[in-house]
Amino acid sequence: MPLGSSLIQKTFYDILSVKENASYEEIRASYRSAILNSHPDKLRGMSEISNTHHESQEKFLIIQKAWEVLSNSSSRAAYDSELQELRRDLGTAEDVSLKDMVVEDVGEVLELSYRCRCGDYFSINSAELEEMGYSLDRCECKILLWTVDALASSVVLPCGSCSLKIQLTIDADASFSSR
Repeated sequence: MPLGSSLIQKTFYDILSVKENASYEEIRASYRSAILNSHPDKLRGMSEISNTHHESQEKFLIIQKAWEVLSNSSSRAAYDSELQELRRDLGTAEDVSLKDMVVEDVGEVLELSYRCRCGDYFSINSAELEEMGYSLDRCECKILLWTVDALASSVVLPCGSCSLKIQLTIDADASFSSR
């Protein structure tokens, strides 16, 4: 069950910043770190704006929910099954690699895009990739992808205009040219 309203919907694994094959110990460590960094009492002094306080409370509750589901082996198995079923139902138009994406340097972020059949684009930027644990570095005329662990992953991207989706495979050893 993905969460969030952004183009890239977050799973409980994304919220806790762990891979789907993470061990209980890895999930627990990540949960403890995330919960400490988002605890409303800790953030209360930092934010006077009630909207920001509300967002931090929401984030805290989502982290707690992710822990509740992923820390219990039976609820995690049910969640994984539901997640796999949802991915099958998404019906992606095609599978695309990062090497197939066109990269544009738009200031602080790199924008990666792939042209859709309708003429619009599927896109993701370097900030969104960083949230997933990947960072892009500029090196002369090449773009290098870095990650903590060398596991490949994928994300489903919707088109900006039509209902088509692609499955973007992110290979940990990718390097590609920029425009």
